[in-house]
Amino acid sequence: MTYEPRPEHRMSLQVTRQGEVVVIEVDGQLIVGNRQELKQRVLEEAEGGARKILVDFAKAGYIDSSGLALFIEMLQQIQAYRGQLALFGLRAPVRHIFEIARLDQIKAGAKPDAKADAKGGDATGGKK
Repeated sequence: MTYEPRPEHRMSLQVTRQGEVVVIEVDGQLIVGNRQELKQRVLEEAEGGARKILVDFAKAGYIDSSGLALFIEMLQQIQAYRGQLALFGLRAPVRHIFEIARLDQIKAGAKPDAKADAKGGDATGGKK
């Protein structure tokens, strides 16, 4: 039996690359039924040479507990590739869940400028 998410549980990913920086925009809900899609995309980008992977949640409506576990897994795997993972665009309810789970270390906050980041800026778009 194949899991087919209900329309309100669908997720889509938009990927933008700028050198070694990749921004992945998540639109929809990140839940147990679709979390592997995001994990696979992040790992493909890391294996392809991306050193900074920024995940944009500005359009994400919901993240369940399996999504939280996914970020811990991805953080460890990205670090194995000597890369960095950062999250931004978290809405207040989702941001609160990350704070409760103490996952703030992978949260960047404001939307980064991929061009500035590729030239040495930090994950929030500012200079290091």
